[in-house]
Amino acid sequence: MSATLPPPPGPRPQLPVELLDTLPSGFDPVADEPCLRADAARNRARLLEAAARLVAEHGAAGVTMEAVAAAAQVGKGTVFRRFGDRTGLLMALMDHSEKKFQAALLSGPPPLGPGAPPAERLRAFGLAMLSRAGEELELQLAAEPAPERRYTVPARRFHRAHVALLLRQAAPDADSELLAHTLLSSLDPALIHHLTVQCGQPLERLERAWTDLVARTTGTAPPE
Repeated sequence: MSATLPPPPGPRPQLPVELLDTLPSGFDPVADEPCLRADAARNRARLLEAAARLVAEHGAAGVTMEAVAAAAQVGKGTVFRRFGDRTGLLMALMDHSEKKFQAALLSGPPPLGPGAPPAERLRAFGLAMLSRAGEELELQLAAEPAPERRYTVPARRFHRAHVALLLRQAAPDADSELLAHTLLSSLDPALIHHLTVQCGQPLERLERAWTDLVARTTGTAPPE
């Protein structure tokens, strides 16, 4: 009796050509985790489940490599081999959220996805980023890479390329590369934490400010 083979994987989402052209050579923002053996995939899922429980129970500060190993009942070396360090572990926890966000940008409905004018997509991008921060700010702060890596991690490179592309379309005379950095700095998790937690500003004020910033940058009227 022959073994039943799993169905072939479905087609992977295709990057728009104009966005692909903005990305560093070989960078694929929607690349999946490299194929793992079944036991390795189960172990990875088990470790991430343990880490998620620790975040829910103790906050991101409670997620250490030792604590995750104890919660998953594995050796500490197993956690280090799988994720490298604590930042790698926390980044893996955020990976699912980031992949959903990227999929929405690439192939979801407008205005976040393709099909809306560039200024509208830029507004939607920032509002979606602020919404994510409202839901996972503590985890974003804990997963923040070291300063020398902050602007080179794949997710940030993808965000910057996406914003630069929209700026080139909405404001062709602007320095889109540097302006993308400037706009993204207003969505930095540390700044959002400072404004909302330390200064007590409501997230809605940051959303209004982003909408105003996009309107002024692109020379378009804000939505009514």
